[in-house]
Amino acid sequence: MIAFLVRRLLGAVALLIVISLVTYGIFFLLPKLAGVSTDDLAARFAGKAPDPSTLEAIKERFGLDKPFFVQYGEFMKTLVTGGDYDTGTSTVHCSAPCLGYSFRTNQAVTPQLLERAPVTISIAVGAAVLWLLAGVATGVVSALKKGSIFDRAAMIIALAGVSLPIFFTGLLGLAYVVHAWGILPEVNWTPLSQDPAKWFTSLILPWISLALLYAAMYARLTRAGMLETMNEDFVRTARAKGLRESTVVTRHALRATLTPILTVFGLDFGLLLGGAIITEATFGLPGLGRLALDGVNQSDLPVVVGVTIMTALFVVLMNLIVDMLYAVVDPRVRLA
Repeated sequence: MIAFLVRRLLGAVALLIVISLVTYGIFFLLPKLAGVSTDDLAARFAGKAPDPSTLEAIKERFGLDKPFFVQYGEFMKTLVTGGDYDTGTSTVHCSAPCLGYSFRTNQAVTPQLLERAPVTISIAVGAAVLWLLAGVATGVVSALKKGSIFDRAAMIIALAGVSLPIFFTGLLGLAYVVHAWGILPEVNWTPLSQDPAKWFTSLILPWISLALLYAAMYARLTRAGMLETMNEDFVRTARAKGLRESTVVTRHALRATLTPILTVFGLDFGLLLGGAIITEATFGLPGLGRLALDGVNQSDLPVVVGVTIMTALFVVLMNLIVDMLYAVVDPRVRLA
């Protein structure tokens, strides 16, 4: 098991390096190949109407006139050891891990990511708990009561949940649940450490709106897996041994069904940790997704690169955790 984890960790590090290389190349190499000059590329990092000294400082700091792999090497060196950025009027130090410096906001990228991360993590964790509990439970009951009224109704609701986009359900919830009926308070970000009660109540609607979309998919996935697993030989053997039906369902059938669910969950949750863009834009929450959207609209390349690399880190880490959970959930993995 230790050797397996070491191999997976080394593979994760190598994958992150490749992702950072590809991401950096998309934003810094492809424009040059498309004929964009270094002055135009430097102007994307500056504010409106930048003066020549600022452009020269940007080109020098990012090495825009240097070969691509030299630029990437300096980026990785800055990421590991930190670096200093000349803004034209002063020098700003960016501590490691430094993902770059935004000349549009005059801030290092890493502190901006760390400032926005609690918002996105709060949204993702709360929604994930809801959609896992609701989706898996609904899928199990639907499989056990195949063809019943509950099964048909649950699958119709699941189909509606998958089909309706979050900006529709979210805006509908804001219009009626918040403003018309006053059941829930306004959706405003409040740090957990500042006011836990307000943090919880203000995020209920984003959690439900996001969970509705994912719970529908997980209910259908769980139902399909349970219907297949309940006909397996080990389930019939467990029943023949006289085990209670609840034990057969939870300890045998459901555990075998959880393997594909864990796979999908690792990818979904990792992507959400990198930024729930539509959810944050719909409810006006200042998370990583909103930061990435603002970075795209303002052509703030360091911010976009930083969010992309952080999203890749979350996805790789979640897949690593899922690989370890396989052995816990399915005994066949441990034997293999």
